[in-house]
Amino acid sequence: MLSPQLPPVPRDRLISQMPKCYTAESCLQYRTQFDAQVKNACKQRHAGNFGLKMSKVVMVGDLYVGKTSLINRFCKNVFDRDYKATIGVDFEIERFDVLGVPFNLQIWDTAGQEKFKCIASAYYRGAQVIITAFDLGDIHTLEHTKQWLQDALRENEPNTCSVFLVGTKKDTLSDAECERTEQDALKFAVEMQAEYWSVSAKTGENVKDFFFRVAAVTFEQCMKRELEKNKHSITQIGTSSLIQLDGNSSEKKESDSQNNMNCC
Repeated sequence: MLSPQLPPVPRDRLISQMPKCYTAESCLQYRTQFDAQVKNACKQRHAGNFGLKMSKVVMVGDLYVGKTSLINRFCKNVFDRDYKATIGVDFEIERFDVLGVPFNLQIWDTAGQEKFKCIASAYYRGAQVIITAFDLGDIHTLEHTKQWLQDALRENEPNTCSVFLVGTKKDTLSDAECERTEQDALKFAVEMQAEYWSVSAKTGENVKDFFFRVAAVTFEQCMKRELEKNKHSITQIGTSSLIQLDGNSSEKKESDSQNNMNCC
């Protein structure tokens, strides 16, 4: 029995080109275009051959750096000045269409308070993306990002996570102040092997571009891993041979995907 079809992905969540990085200096190893093999596989696929993919994104950082506000701005297009600190963890699911393939990000918002660290760390496991956030107006929160990243990486297998360093509250600084802080942040990003972005949840500046970049880079990496796994068994793409991205049937229920965060 076929599972019910999901409604179409919203038009503002369609990704057909690799989104640009914030600056050339922050791009590191990431491409400015989708991998040719990935593009070709998506272009030649037979409709329905690609199962729904979901990648786990974990956002970490100090208390009050604006993690929840950043997620809410992208997922709900809202900004609340008086939001309460996250207790434990929370998450949102955002649906995308990348190169014609359905793709979801499960974005986990973790508490920045020390007393919740033990609880939150259990949810770091199985992450494909780690976002370390800091307040552009508070240099101490930038200095703490390395420890947050180490804590998150400790719960995952080596070389399995993409890392992003995000400076929040860009609207609170002058251009000159922001530029000075960004120079320090770029040095941290290089050491952390992270891609750097500056955003403002209040104004929405760079928020959509940032999450689109996360989705596109993560999708490409998932596809490359799946193509590598299947390269010996695939003879034709789009005809008799199928690329099964879920490891099982494309009819796998979304609830199962949520229980198994190592889907990519």
